Amino acid sequence: MNHSALEMYRRWFEYERDSHAKVMASLAAAPVELRASEKFQKAIDLMAHIVAARRMWLWRFGVLEQESSPELFPRENSITELPALLVEMESGWSEFLDGLTDEAIARSFEYQSYEGPRFRNTIEDILTQLFGHSWYHRGQIAQLLRSIGAEPAVTDFVFWTREPVTG
Repeated sequence: MNHSALEMYRRWFEYERDSHAKVMASLAAAPVELRASEKFQKAIDLMAHIVAARRMWLWRFGVLEQESSPELFPRENSITELPALLVEMESGWSEFLDGLTDEAIARSFEYQSYEGPRFRNTIEDILTQLFGHSWYHRGQIAQLLRSIGAEPAVTDFVFWTREPVTG
């Protein structure tokens, strides 16, 4: 399979969308008695952070219209609020990725960090960062759920891409 860079990022986004849905399902499936734990809340907050980080980059790219940068580390999120935030973020990213070209992902852009300094990256740098960022935090969420006795989602890329061989 020979994908252009843009096709690869769009494919990764579809994998990520599916993985986030699985994580949300695993959070929702956690027994009620486990949800009061600090670790469960940390798992919820990490998922909210994944959403917030992706929203932040949409804002930096000029896609998300709001006056200031989104909160990057939201705390005390509710499992009932997350699905709508996730859908909204994924909708913005679908629109953004649909409008990109292979040439556009090589474009450099400047942005201001939360700490104040300005930096320059290519869009491709940021797309790569975002997918790695999500993989990292989904792993943390899985570990937190497992540590309280809940069942984490299986979100390995190879499971998503596997094709059974018959005959």
